[in-house]
Amino acid sequence: MQLQTAEPRQEAEFRTDLESDLALGMLRVVEAAAIAAAHTMGQGDRKLADHVATETMRKVMESVPMQGTIVIGEGERDEAPMLYIGEQVGRKDAARAAYPRVDIAVDPLEGTNLCATGSPGSITVLAASERQGLLHAPDCYLEKIVVGPSCKGVVDLDAPVADNLRNIAESLDRKVEDLVIVVLERARHEKLIADIRKAGARIRLISDGDLTPGIASAMIGTGVHAVMGSGGAPEGVLTAAALRCLNGYMVGRLTGYTDKQRERMPDMGIKDVKQIYTAEDLAPGKNIIFASTGVTESPLFRGVRFFGDGVRTSSLIMAREIGNIRFVDTIHVNRTDEAYIRFA
Repeated sequence: MQLQTAEPRQEAEFRTDLESDLALGMLRVVEAAAIAAAHTMGQGDRKLADHVATETMRKVMESVPMQGTIVIGEGERDEAPMLYIGEQVGRKDAARAAYPRVDIAVDPLEGTNLCATGSPGSITVLAASERQGLLHAPDCYLEKIVVGPSCKGVVDLDAPVADNLRNIAESLDRKVEDLVIVVLERARHEKLIADIRKAGARIRLISDGDLTPGIASAMIGTGVHAVMGSGGAPEGVLTAAALRCLNGYMVGRLTGYTDKQRERMPDMGIKDVKQIYTAEDLAPGKNIIFASTGVTESPLFRGVRFFGDGVRTSSLIMAREIGNIRFVDTIHVNRTDEAYIRFA
């Protein structure tokens, strides 16, 4: 992170300590947002779920010692409550000049429909980096292919689907028929789905939320070998940030943008709207922090669980530069002398 007060000799050590502290601050942000959203789970009101997650995330960010700027986030496309692009977040006290300058990509509630219906896969998520460490882009779409470390450089957005699947299978020492490809169930993916089936791979169609499967594709043993198709650009940048921490690989290209959004892109530093990005292009930062908490259950998270004396959350927090990848199980205890804590 960019620091303004540390002496040069102490900067590396201070940066490491600060990044660890910032990661824990970001963990508190996603945990609080997940708990707030979980109170609305199954009530059928996706806008309410998104609203409470957003406002809680904004409020808790005020306690994090940083000078944060939202560079890509949810809301414009869905006309949802949002942490808007360009919004300043973090503590606003007199000592603020000593805090690191941080760019943030955020989706306060990934899978709003999943939360509203009580379905698996809803999460709260954000990524942070030093300035210019995350792509600054409008809330449009990103066409992408996401794979794990073994498949670096073997997929191409413009290649036939069958060729990409064959290359993925060879890199994993598997047959194409053994692959599981996650695809959002959307009309725009009809040809992609047909091509995957024709090639012989298996498909896991999901109704919402392709960020968690993207993370899973970079982890051995999750049963997900690739994510294909177009989803939100904010989710794409967040996926890239996670992959930078996990040594995964992806290729992506902005799509589905409006004329107004395209006009804004040069001011955001996007010179070629047809550029094909890798994870390193989408999240080029050195000091990347990724934080996510499960709202509803998924292969990576148990989801928020309420009990009489508190709440239990399941989270993932990663800090690339210091090499920490933590799955965090937190019990948030109500302030009472008579609280009972159950193990497992």
